[in-house]
Amino acid sequence: MHAPTGSRVLKVLLVDDTPDRASALKQALSAVEGVEVACTLDSPLELLARVGEHRPDVVLIETESPSRDVLEQLAAVSSSAPRPVVMFTGNADDESIRVSLRAGVSAYIVDGITPGRLEPIMRVAIERFDAEQRLRAELEDTKVKLEDRKLIERAKGILMKQRASTEEEAFAQLRSLAMQRGIRLGEAARQVIDVAALLG
Repeated sequence: MHAPTGSRVLKVLLVDDTPDRASALKQALSAVEGVEVACTLDSPLELLARVGEHRPDVVLIETESPSRDVLEQLAAVSSSAPRPVVMFTGNADDESIRVSLRAGVSAYIVDGITPGRLEPIMRVAIERFDAEQRLRAELEDTKVKLEDRKLIERAKGILMKQRASTEEEAFAQLRSLAMQRGIRLGEAARQVIDVAALLG
């Protein structure tokens, strides 16, 4: 098989949560060029620590059925060190799929791990994860801007009242304060509001 698109080696963290049988995923990975298994875990309990240590491009989990431990570790990874996660499982239950996706799984693959399918599955999971991270960042940016806008309006009102200035003058004062202190306009507005609250 050819190496994954791009010349970069794909760094993988593997969780083999199938104690009763040999890992089909591990065997399939050994046949894929351009993939480096940075770490293999027999239990999900060290997942967060190992993700932080190895910083893999993708996390692959092989499990009969996603256990509570697996899902809790995935949720912890998703909130503090997000990574694309592909789960290979024999469980096609709708609720397991839903819960896994909510916990941070990028791709949920039921039955079937072959070397030929593995590389495209990882690539799709990485692309989907990247797209989701971009959306999250855009959403966060939009929330910050909306919050800043509300703060700026409140701060302008305070400055207009305190200094009997027009809206344009109050905005200019706010912008000047932000530039002097090297902070965002929203942060300058928050400081004006905080000072006004302290002074009563």
